[in-house]
Amino acid sequence: MPRPPLGMHSLCRSRRRSLICDIYKQHGISSRRSFAVLASRTYEDAVDLLNTLQTPFEALKKQRDTGTRPSETANSELRKYLDQTGYSQRDLDRLNVIHVAGTKGKGSTCAFVDSILSQYRKSHDIPRNVGLFTSPHLIAIRERIRINSVPISRELFAKYFFEVWDRLEAAASKSEVPTPKPVYFRYLTLLSYHVFLQEKVDTAIYEVGVGGEFDSTNIVDHPAVAGISTLGIDHVFTLGKTIEEIAWHKAGIQKKGVPSFTVSQVPAALTVVQERAKERDVESLTVLAEDPRLKGVSIRLNASFQRLNASLAIALAETVLQKLDPDFEVHATLLPKEFVHGLEQVLWRGRCETKKEGDITWYLDGAHTQDSITLAAKWFHDESFEKPGARVLIFNQQGHREAVELLEGLFKAINTQTSVPFDHVIFCPTVPSDTLSYRDSMNLSTDSAAVAALEMQKKFAKRWRELGTAPSTTIKVLPSVEDAIEYIRSLKQQGEPKVHAFITGSVHLVGRALGILEGVEAL
Repeated sequence: MPRPPLGMHSLCRSRRRSLICDIYKQHGISSRRSFAVLASRTYEDAVDLLNTLQTPFEALKKQRDTGTRPSETANSELRKYLDQTGYSQRDLDRLNVIHVAGTKGKGSTCAFVDSILSQYRKSHDIPRNVGLFTSPHLIAIRERIRINSVPISRELFAKYFFEVWDRLEAAASKSEVPTPKPVYFRYLTLLSYHVFLQEKVDTAIYEVGVGGEFDSTNIVDHPAVAGISTLGIDHVFTLGKTIEEIAWHKAGIQKKGVPSFTVSQVPAALTVVQERAKERDVESLTVLAEDPRLKGVSIRLNASFQRLNASLAIALAETVLQKLDPDFEVHATLLPKEFVHGLEQVLWRGRCETKKEGDITWYLDGAHTQDSITLAAKWFHDESFEKPGARVLIFNQQGHREAVELLEGLFKAINTQTSVPFDHVIFCPTVPSDTLSYRDSMNLSTDSAAVAALEMQKKFAKRWRELGTAPSTTIKVLPSVEDAIEYIRSLKQQGEPKVHAFITGSVHLVGRALGILEGVEAL
């Protein structure tokens, strides 16, 4: 039996989709009016529909309670969706995908590759266009899909979003059984393929979302090259509790006949990566140390881990350029000027980022794993330790079971670096104060009741006190990031000559803060 045409009845039928209907009703907008809004097909309409594909908290909780984890069937389904949108593996081959997985540094590695290729493109007109698919976004969803380092426009996002939506609707109408849309991240992955192919991208950098083996970015059978950054413990519910289990998932992006690169790993992780490379029959697996050609290159955040990320990026960019440009040559002792400029000029927002606002310095890092938050704490210490002024922490982590453990790791890392305590510690949720005004920030995967009651933030405050914070430290639980920022700004009025504010624990938190501080729509 064919499905009915898209309308509010079909839109509100499922629990997930009814969430958007509830939002409209809460704001006094009728179902008839909300359908008219959706029918207008604006960027806002596209984001509203995309948000209906988020997995609600209740469903996620049930998955956790029953131990349900991702499996290969999810990507089998995504391959069917790819076919329904009119694409095949041969089409994806045209993207010359650079696929990057890892625990620490995969985002930075992707940013380095993107910057290198953008510089090379300016001087050689090769590649014609460079695509970049990353997650999560800081402010606007369209930041996840970039062409030539720029987020696609609102107009292009809406245009291509509805083209994919209509193709899936058309396929569903011919099906004898109900066919739901792919969930949020999978839909975005599918959308990215459509965008890049339509915009004639000839190499696309894909950052894995979670893990690798069952991640939706892993349906490309013939990428140009695969890269694995430093591995550590993260997403333990999904990937497993041991480094070997996690390495198995992340090394799953390696493909038959495709060159693969990784950086120096702990022995247990490296063994798994090598075993999976052999199992997949890769063309080659190269384990990289720091590239000696980086000597004299000014890498932002000149730390060993970041130079390893840059080394991996160099290898990935060289590999794809050897495929795209017959005249490109790898020099053993010298990096091309485009590589140097790309590495030195890269800007990866929300990672070890500082912003000056009068006498307030904001230090922002979206660290959300134990390893990355330790590095972020060291960075904050190195940047601010010898500078006079009050020190303030803003922290949140809403969606992970390991959130309290992450806070404990931050406390330990800070106290390892210095005996100078925070003068003020603030815990606040990341939820925007006006949902309809901030569609891009909507997160349905968290417990809305717990967020409203500030349950997690109160737990953080209690634990911070228990860990032995200085008696002079002021601990605050505030209802929003806006309130936290205003509190910090008010310290100046209370006589603080300088303020150093460290914002960390979540990419969503950092993105929300940057949106408030800069008043911009996208980064």
